[in-house]
Amino acid sequence: MAMTDAEQGSKARTRLPPMTVLGPILALVILVLVGAALNSNFLSAANLTNVLSRSAFIGIIAVGMTFVITAGGLDLSVGAMAAFIAGLMILVMNAALPALGPGVPIVLLGMAVALLAGLVAGLLNGFMVTTLGIEAFIVTLGTMGIYRSLVTWLADGGTLSLDFGLRTYIRPIYFDGILGMTWPMIVFALVVIVGEILMSRGVFGRHCAATGSNEHVAHYSNVRVGRVRLITYAMLGLLVGIATIMYVPRLGSASASTGVLWELEAIAAVIIGGTVLKGGFGRVWGTVLGVLILGLIENILNLTDLVSPYLNGAIQGVIIILAVILQREGRSA
Repeated sequence: MAMTDAEQGSKARTRLPPMTVLGPILALVILVLVGAALNSNFLSAANLTNVLSRSAFIGIIAVGMTFVITAGGLDLSVGAMAAFIAGLMILVMNAALPALGPGVPIVLLGMAVALLAGLVAGLLNGFMVTTLGIEAFIVTLGTMGIYRSLVTWLADGGTLSLDFGLRTYIRPIYFDGILGMTWPMIVFALVVIVGEILMSRGVFGRHCAATGSNEHVAHYSNVRVGRVRLITYAMLGLLVGIATIMYVPRLGSASASTGVLWELEAIAAVIIGGTVLKGGFGRVWGTVLGVLILGLIENILNLTDLVSPYLNGAIQGVIIILAVILQREGRSA
């Protein structure tokens, strides 16, 4: 018996969203419940603030990665890039300390160095991908090795440390804030708001989706494909610089191990959030859910002894694979 128009309309209204939308939300809720059941301190304000502050670095980078992947690109160099930028920032601030002394000018100098270095690094990746036509995987794999080697060379195989007095002066950038929120959390929130507006309401977001979906069709639709991809890489590099500014005051040092697996975490957060790995569709708010999921998993592993925290990278790898499988199943349904 055929359904009436009213019945069909009612069924359409009651149809549940796809798992790519519901999955991250359900996973986040389940993780909160599991964490609260396993440790009484899990939902404490101090613990949640710590999780959000630590997740802010990856979150800021992951927002930029969302645009890159949506436009059909990929960047494996962000962790090594952050390590190099942190090392460069520390060297410049230490060198300028005798002349400027601890104060706002030297902090602004360090921030400017980080932002400029991140922007240049992003533009370099974008130039090689768009103008030279080299595969993004190859380009960013190569620059990952370059940046990691450079920071190792700058540190002479050891650790670059910020001057103790200067380290004390800039600690509030990570540990302080307003209204109970640390500065990394605030910056992450602002980046998310701007990113969501650009992706879902701006022309640039539509151009990224069109480029990642089919660059030839996008080209004939008057989308400047090369420029769009170049901007996404430049944006990502700039956000890596911002994340590094938030990160350096936390430890006051940089080494070859700084930023290890950050690229895996950023890509995992993006894919968990529903952004299509092959490009064509991106969701910034979904990336935020992915960042929170990864942050809570790491926090639960640290608070309990169910699984060794050293297996966090393995768990993230499994999550990426499962998220891609869910995406494929959702498209074939």
